[in-house]
Amino acid sequence: MKKYIAEFIGTAVLVFLGCGTAMLVGCDSASGGGYVLTALAFGLVIVGMAYCIGNISGCHINPAVSLGMLMTSRMDKKEFVRYVVAQCLGGLVGALVLCIIFMLGKVPDMTGGFGSNGLAGVNGNPGTGILVEIVLTFIFVITILGVTEKKAGHGSFGGIVIGSTLTLVHIFGIGLTGTSVNPARSFGPAIIAAFSGNLAPLACLWVFIIGPLLGAALAAIVYDMLTSEM
Repeated sequence: MKKYIAEFIGTAVLVFLGCGTAMLVGCDSASGGGYVLTALAFGLVIVGMAYCIGNISGCHINPAVSLGMLMTSRMDKKEFVRYVVAQCLGGLVGALVLCIIFMLGKVPDMTGGFGSNGLAGVNGNPGTGILVEIVLTFIFVITILGVTEKKAGHGSFGGIVIGSTLTLVHIFGIGLTGTSVNPARSFGPAIIAAFSGNLAPLACLWVFIIGPLLGAALAAIVYDMLTSEM
């Protein structure tokens, strides 16, 4: 049970600080500084959570990462399902707390949707959005699989490498899809945005579920192929 609580907390913190930063600074093309700040927020949360809950749950806080672990035989199916449930609930609660704070404080949401993902950067094309998410998630998950491989011996530097990689994929992807690479991160804000009257994030949520999961599956397949002789 402690592992699932850790995943719940970690995902809630990721959404709260990552999406919350995006809400405060904005992520439009005219504010490149907002891209960097948001990317750093997501990356730094991963670094912090890796050293906080990594020894408890592995700090997946992302169904795509958990899928990669499942497909490389590092967790079983029952544990995978429980991780995903905990992560999605964490993402929902993180977004809900943001909603309460921003509404009570009457703070403007510079993203217009609680930091949710969208397709504006790819001209509303879901196929392009899925491709972007597949590529970015592939990069992120294959990095995690390599860094967390016991044979690699990366030790205490793993959290920094993973957090830096998440920052990098965000810097590239924010202007295209808002960068999900994490279905739970997309789920929470989209649901809360819908309850607040903005249905656009919910309408394209499927892109940010399918894309990351396909990218993670591809990363697991490629990683297994590359390390099969090790």
